[in-house]
Amino acid sequence: MTPSNPVASPRRDALGPLKDREQVALRLLESSARHSFDPDTELDWEAPLEDGKWFWPPELLSLYGTPLWRTMSEEQRLELSRHEAASLASLGIWFELILMQLLVRHVYDKPLTSSHVRYALTEIADECRHSKMFARMIECGGAPAYPVTPLHHNLARILKTVSTTPGSFACTLLGEEILDHMQRLTFPDERVQPLVRGVTRIHVVEEARHVRYAREELRRQMVGCPRWEAGLTRLSCGEAARVFSVAFVNPAVYTNVGLDRREAVAQVRASGHRREVMQAGAKRLTDFLDDIGVMRGVGRRLWRASGLLA
Repeated sequence: MTPSNPVASPRRDALGPLKDREQVALRLLESSARHSFDPDTELDWEAPLEDGKWFWPPELLSLYGTPLWRTMSEEQRLELSRHEAASLASLGIWFELILMQLLVRHVYDKPLTSSHVRYALTEIADECRHSKMFARMIECGGAPAYPVTPLHHNLARILKTVSTTPGSFACTLLGEEILDHMQRLTFPDERVQPLVRGVTRIHVVEEARHVRYAREELRRQMVGCPRWEAGLTRLSCGEAARVFSVAFVNPAVYTNVGLDRREAVAQVRASGHRREVMQAGAKRLTDFLDDIGVMRGVGRRLWRASGLLA
C-alpha cells in the first residue's frame, strides 16, 4: 500500500540534497557560541607598529611583479602595502554595510523565532564588529580611508533596494570569498604586522560561518525561485563581479605613495600575476556558482569581463 502521508524527498541541486534550513542555522549558532571574538579586547590596539613589516603580503599587492614594482624602493613597497591594506579594509566596510542591509531585508518576513532568523541576527552583529574593527585598523595604520567612487556607492544603493533574495546571497559571497582567500594567506604570514594578522584571523574564523549560511541559502533559492529571478541573479551577480574587480584597490593609493596613477593602473591591468591572484581568490566561488547554475549566459560573460573567471 502507498502510505497516506509519504515523507517528501529533500530537494536537490547539482551538489546533492539541500540541507534543512533550521538545522544549518542551529549548527552555525553553536559555532558562533564557541568561536566569536570581541576585537576591542581580543587585539592589542595600543602596541606600536613594527618597523620593516608589511601591512599585506607583498605577493598579494596589486603592483607586485610589474615593471613599476621593480623600480620601487623597499620603503615605497612597504608604504604601498600600508595604503592597500587601508583600501581593502575600506572596501570591506562598504561590503559589510551592504550585507547587513540585505540580511535585514531577507529576514523581515521570516518567522521571527526561527533559528534561521536568529543566526542572521547573529551574523549582523558579527558584521557590525568587523566594520568597527576594520575602521580601527585603518586608523592605527595611519593611512587614510578609501571610499569607493560615487558611481559604485550609488550602484550599491540601487542593489540594496531592488536585489532579490538569491541575488543578495550571490553578491554576498562575491564580497566575502575573495577577501577571505587573501586573508587566509595573510594571518599566518609572519612578515605582516601583528595587528593586521590578528584582524584577519578573527575575520577568517567568523566569515567561515557567514559563507556557509550564504551558500546554503543561495542553493535553496536557486532551486526554488522562478526562471526570471534566476536570470536576474545571474545578471546582477556578473555585474557585481565586474564592479568588484574595478573597485578592489582605490587608484588614489598609487598617488598617495608617489606613483603615477595612470601608469600604475595600466600596469595592474596588464599584470599576469595580478590576474592569477584574483582568479585564485575567486576560483572556489566561481566553481560553486557554476555548479548551482549561476554562471550562465550574460552573467558568465560579465564574469569573464571582470577578469575574475579563469
